[in-house]
Amino acid sequence: MTKNIKNIFNTASAIVFGSFILWSCESEADNLGSQFFDGADVIDETFDLIAYNINNGDTIRSDAKKLDSAAIGAFSETQFGMQKVDYVTQLRLSAYAPDFGKNPVLDSAILVLKPAFKTDSAATTTDEDYEYFKENDTTAIPAKKEVSIYPIRKYGNTMINGNKTVMNIRVQEVTDFLGAATDSIKSNKNVAVSTLLGTKEFKGDVTSVNITQDSDNSVLFSIAAGIRIPLDSAFFQNKIIDKAKSTELSDMATFIRYFRGIKISVDENDGYLFKINPNSTELILYYKSKPTDTADMRQATFNFALGAGNTHFSQIRYDRTGTPAETALSTINSTTGDAKLFVQGMGGPAAGFRFPETAIQNLRDKYKNEKVGIIGARIRVYTDSDSWTQDFAKPNYFNVRQKNLYTFLNDMNTLAAGGKYALVRTYNLSENPAYYDISITQTLKDIVEAVDFDINKVKEKDIIINVGAYTIDATTGVLAGYSSKDYQQNYNTRSYTPNRVVLIGTRNQGDPLYEKSAKLLITYGKK
Repeated sequence: MTKNIKNIFNTASAIVFGSFILWSCESEADNLGSQFFDGADVIDETFDLIAYNINNGDTIRSDAKKLDSAAIGAFSETQFGMQKVDYVTQLRLSAYAPDFGKNPVLDSAILVLKPAFKTDSAATTTDEDYEYFKENDTTAIPAKKEVSIYPIRKYGNTMINGNKTVMNIRVQEVTDFLGAATDSIKSNKNVAVSTLLGTKEFKGDVTSVNITQDSDNSVLFSIAAGIRIPLDSAFFQNKIIDKAKSTELSDMATFIRYFRGIKISVDENDGYLFKINPNSTELILYYKSKPTDTADMRQATFNFALGAGNTHFSQIRYDRTGTPAETALSTINSTTGDAKLFVQGMGGPAAGFRFPETAIQNLRDKYKNEKVGIIGARIRVYTDSDSWTQDFAKPNYFNVRQKNLYTFLNDMNTLAAGGKYALVRTYNLSENPAYYDISITQTLKDIVEAVDFDINKVKEKDIIINVGAYTIDATTGVLAGYSSKDYQQNYNTRSYTPNRVVLIGTRNQGDPLYEKSAKLLITYGKK
């Protein structure tokens, strides 16, 4: 189990500076840090970067191992095009070979989705004089009823043509076997569906109900906030209730081949994306039966196990036809750079930054001949106000790696123990333009100060950014995957982070946006 972390470490720049002064005289490295601040010159230099788009093929691993959250919905905008996300999951019986009693009759089947919602934005109504009646009891119980309505958290178009966006949720039976929960599944996987199990017109809010008894404030009835979708009762009567103690319901392996799963999607191609917690999803059967032949009919419930332990994944589709993103991704130039960078989560494109050979050679010469020490290095990149003025939330973090490497940057590995590091710093995200600083001090030092320095291999050291945050282990509180030095970059939120943004890439001098083009900012000390 993992959870999100947006700023892995926090630091003041003075701490970073004090930690990274390494001179070429290695024998004196232990004490040269203090000497550096005693009469040393601090010099800032800025270099242009070769910034270019990276096409991720609009696909990403999106199986159960990657989905702390899952997205559902559809969203269209002018720069990146249309994105549509469905959620596909197996479901297991909470008990196998179930006994539903004598003559069981299904009243209803309800699928409950638990989206993320704004807990501080509830509209609550209270009925202090509510009368509650228990089943088969005509005696009123004096009670209080509270109904709270919460807006869910959305990414996309919450208003269309001046009206509040309404989306129609569709639940269908999956006919393909979905495999094991440990299987790796990509987001472009398609599954066959058949029976329409239920639909729900969704207006973007979830409701909770709480009824308490006046006499002692005990809870008489409660429904947690969620999206409750009524499903086809006849289907579940035939598929489940009537199959009690049958071979199909006898064990897990047989059942997940008998009832292979459900797919949850929306009908629309525009609207918004919203997140649900897969492990909180519920499917509940409400039925009546007799415990014995002579007893009265009694109400009961039966739950399916969804989420953990089941194969589940996000099915993500894109249509970029006629968009600037489509053009940019078909004309990528990693030699001289691209003017605009299109970065998007959930399998969308990434951006690469290449250090110009002249800048690296310049720094190498200073290091070898002038004994300079690199104090700080960061990539600065601005959002493109000409292309991205929308109110959609900008990314507030990036996964950052070196080309062809899937471990954490050496900056993160070096500074993690001290807890004094910020990989990505954001500025003015609610304004246009916003900008980002990506700290790569140790990474750049490793390049410039390498014993086997080779200027011809600079392009192998490109920095790659993807939209998404790293995750931490909820048990240990440290970065997920930190103890493993291989594929640490796999522990992230990319598969369900919907944000996207257009950044300014490489611009030549004379271009109106040159000053805000991608830059390498370096601070070094010189005695």
